[in-house]
Amino acid sequence: MAEPMAFRTSYVAFPTRADPPLTVAGQLRVPLTEPGEAPAKVPAVVVCHGSDGVDGRGAFHIAALNAAGIATLEVDMWAARTTVRGAAGRPASVPQTLPDAYGAMSFLRTQPEIDPDRIAIAGFSWGGVVSLLSATRAYADRWAEPGTAFRAHAAFYPALWSYNRAPGHDFRDLTGAPVLVQAGGADAYDDPEVCAGFLDSLAPADRAHVELVVHEGATHAFDRDLPAKVITDPYAHKGKGGPVLFEFHPQAAAAARANLVAFLQRAFA
Repeated sequence: MAEPMAFRTSYVAFPTRADPPLTVAGQLRVPLTEPGEAPAKVPAVVVCHGSDGVDGRGAFHIAALNAAGIATLEVDMWAARTTVRGAAGRPASVPQTLPDAYGAMSFLRTQPEIDPDRIAIAGFSWGGVVSLLSATRAYADRWAEPGTAFRAHAAFYPALWSYNRAPGHDFRDLTGAPVLVQAGGADAYDDPEVCAGFLDSLAPADRAHVELVVHEGATHAFDRDLPAKVITDPYAHKGKGGPVLFEFHPQAAAAARANLVAFLQRAFA
């Protein structure tokens, strides 16, 4: 068995793909190389946080991704826009932050340790919506650097009720990159019927690229290893608004992390 790679942490800033661009910050984790040693070209994942901002969910999955030899760039989408923390500081709509994700991909493509043709995206809640919307041709054609594309898309509990219903959440005519969605069976944004019907709601050509895993008994943010809390969000309860429980579910979190690594390894193979 090969020895695990050692990784270096750097804090970086880069422009988004918006016009005019914002400068966003992120934490970059790439393989550590000795002076004079040529860096290995490894795959990478852009990691996009939820409405609470960078809160540990990214780190939980990044540890497993790095252990699998995959570099990561966790983007802070809030800091460039406001000093308000949490959901109160989020933009009006998810599509406003898609240029951040594509800017992160463009930045990664310039890094000597990164294989520019093996860059994926993963996200949680708000970031999960970013991950799903970036799998559509419409948003990729608008925001991606010409000739580039995400290799795969992984979304955690991305408000499944909202697609092809909420403004800007058009999820059709996909790029063809594989998509993994992991949802909680007890997520207050959706309900079991929404989860069960999500794949059936897609056109057959799009459905062929999407895999859905539902973790029964898991709430929203089931991989957030912090004390449970209740937030209020107008997007909850299928867009009616109301309270949402965040509660760590160790079994679902571990399974979801393993699913993510396996999915990306297949996509990068």
